[in-house]
Amino acid sequence: MPRVVGVVGKPNVGKSTFFSAATLAHVPIANYPFTTIKPNIGMGYVRTHCVCREFNVTDNPGNSTCVNGIRLIPVEIVDCAGLVPGAWQGRGLGNQFLDEIRQADALIHVVDASGSTDSEGKPCDPGTHDPREDVRFLEHELDMWLLQIVKKEWDRAVRRVEGAKEDLTPILEEKLSGLGIKKDHIIRARAKTGLNFERPGSWSDDQILRFVSELRKPLLIAANKMDVSPAEKNLETLGGLGHMVVPCCAEAELALRRAAEKEILSYLPGDSNFKIAENRQLTPEQVNALTRIREKVLLPLGSTGVQDALSLAFFKLLQMIAVYPVEDPEKLTDHKGRILPDAYLVPYGTTAKEFAGTIHSDLAAGFLYATEVRSKMRVADDYVLKDNDVISIVSAKRHA
Repeated sequence: MPRVVGVVGKPNVGKSTFFSAATLAHVPIANYPFTTIKPNIGMGYVRTHCVCREFNVTDNPGNSTCVNGIRLIPVEIVDCAGLVPGAWQGRGLGNQFLDEIRQADALIHVVDASGSTDSEGKPCDPGTHDPREDVRFLEHELDMWLLQIVKKEWDRAVRRVEGAKEDLTPILEEKLSGLGIKKDHIIRARAKTGLNFERPGSWSDDQILRFVSELRKPLLIAANKMDVSPAEKNLETLGGLGHMVVPCCAEAELALRRAAEKEILSYLPGDSNFKIAENRQLTPEQVNALTRIREKVLLPLGSTGVQDALSLAFFKLLQMIAVYPVEDPEKLTDHKGRILPDAYLVPYGTTAKEFAGTIHSDLAAGFLYATEVRSKMRVADDYVLKDNDVISIVSAKRHA
């Protein structure tokens, strides 16, 4: 199954701007709470070095986007409703928000690093709100939501474990299955908390809360509005909360991508600079806007940060790797003759046969062997794929 990353945050922090900048989807963006009423689902890209240069491929690969040796691999992103404190109790659009993030495997939490929106998402003077509070409240909302689910019919679960001697792990797995929480997550949380799974009746409320906090979806912080003072000072404090933090300016990324879309300039998402197209006459307002983006965002940060946040979410939080399937291991082509046509993102630990099933169920059903192109070695169905592997799968069944 493809992995999905959710973009979350309180109203008015630039969350929908971040989503639009990442996907070029046209979504409502306004300076008031609850602009995002329904979840927006879009396609973004993660950026990685393409293997084409290593294999001396000069032709532009076929389906996935490859620009000057940079491969942009499509990924799915969902923009969730704005969150306010008390969501787990149904306040604001809380129930809708929590339902929406069920489909997300990891979260990008967009935070106003300038401190210019209060806890309700209303504008305030820059620096008057501590953005760390936003991170803590999101953690709290997620924990209380999970706590409600786990504690529902808790006494019955205790009787099944302590009386009928059932295993607590599958009981919890069943309770949490709709949230994408699997057995491995529960086992890791058990190891971290050291709780006695044979005596869950002895767990205090605080211990249960500590347990569910270990089951939270992985998240990173997109420290947005870095072009507004005092964002730089707040960036340091955000780094002490135990999450990856990416400084960014979603507004700048959206402006650059829209300009590139109109061929006003050339810009690849994640680049540290842009080039104005030849023979384009810009208005003074456009010149000023681009100059500000270059001086306030690109030079100090190295990029707008939006692409960095996406790539880190998929490659680090979700531990995905890029794999390139080909049909002809010598020519690196598919059955249509396209060179290095696709790049797939798959979880670390994926086997060759599992990858075959990702492409098409028939390939997995008739799997015979695969060829790892660099070494020219045949590998079996249990071969564990590595990042940037180029793989040719041989199957008794062919797919269209």
